Amino acid sequence: MVKIFHNPKCGTSRNTLALIRNSGVDPEVVLYLETPPTKDQLKKLISDMSIPVKDVLRQKGTPYEELDLGNPKWSDEELLDFMTTYPILINRPIVVTQIGTKLCRPSEAVLDILVNPQMGAFSKEDGEVVVNEKGWHSPKPVDTSHSLWRFQSVSKSADHPSVREFFEACTRKVSSSFQ
Repeated sequence: MVKIFHNPKCGTSRNTLALIRNSGVDPEVVLYLETPPTKDQLKKLISDMSIPVKDVLRQKGTPYEELDLGNPKWSDEELLDFMTTYPILINRPIVVTQIGTKLCRPSEAVLDILVNPQMGAFSKEDGEVVVNEKGWHSPKPVDTSHSLWRFQSVSKSADHPSVREFFEACTRKVSSSFQ
């Protein structure tokens, strides 16, 4: 079972939904602006994510500023009331799987809680490659030259040929995995 609290107007939410589908899963899609979670449901989602209530508040494109929701005077209960009254205040997408519940920002954060691997290459709407054709997730290219310099600068044993050869072999292995 996979459930996504989704806003189809949000690129991050669309990319997250596409990553879920790229794992071979057809999730339950909750259009939370049309069918908002109840206060109790929202409380459980936030509790399951183990994050503070304020971290689920969306600021951009919402009445966050007008309502002065950054003010520390608001209790968690009051913030939950605001989110159920104005569901646009709920940050998205929130994904629930057998592994856990997560606010998936950035969208590739969903990979941490999906049971199935990605079935093929995946790029975000903006063209950023998230999963390559081998099924590897590579958020950023690996710069191995700096790693070797740092290893050598902190370890006198790095001058020993066997240590240097071992480190260089590991570095090549890691780099080739992301290409």
